[in-house]
Amino acid sequence: MAVDAGSIPELDQKKYDADEQVKIICLGDSAVGKSKLMERFLMDEYRPQQLSTYALTLYKHTATVGNKTIAVDFWDTAGQERFQNMHPSYYHKAHACIMVFDVQRKLTYKNLANWYKELREYRPEIPCCVVANKIDADMKVTQRSFNFGKKQGLPFYFVSAADGTNVVKMFRDMIKRAVEYKQNPSDFMDEVMQELENFDLEKKDNSEAEEDGLKAESPELV
Repeated sequence: MAVDAGSIPELDQKKYDADEQVKIICLGDSAVGKSKLMERFLMDEYRPQQLSTYALTLYKHTATVGNKTIAVDFWDTAGQERFQNMHPSYYHKAHACIMVFDVQRKLTYKNLANWYKELREYRPEIPCCVVANKIDADMKVTQRSFNFGKKQGLPFYFVSAADGTNVVKMFRDMIKRAVEYKQNPSDFMDEVMQELENFDLEKKDNSEAEEDGLKAESPELV
């Protein structure tokens, strides 16, 4: 499991409070092509910051939304998804989520329900989309109905990281939605998580103080 990103200097998440900073997370099973989608979208500016110690890869991008320049950090799992759940800090302060499955592997589609459930535990309201990757392997899949996104009211994209189909459109749409959400946030999970962190620290400090008091009062063994 990843180390709490909040304690890592290069992952100071307070920066995401700034108007011009946006965090977008990617979810989905291993090998569905999340990293390949990033590489295809970023192309020339592709310089991932791989933090394998923390089971995380950061992809940085600069976008223009309206008349504003926005710094976007895409967070990728770097294999952490193999454990089927993510560290809470992965979701912390996220403004949008991209959920990816592989059209050639049914299990990766079925597992979207698990990923979505966990996402909503931490981020009940952020915009999210469903991405069907690897359609270049068999274009007939685009005629099929994948109802998970429709049931949840989520935008759905057929894409190919290999040939680039719909990749730029999907990422640009999600950057725009992330910025719109940031301007009008409708959930308060960050505040709740912060309160819990403060409570845990306070509890720890109190218990340590009590232990010190007990040590001071304990008679020495003869």
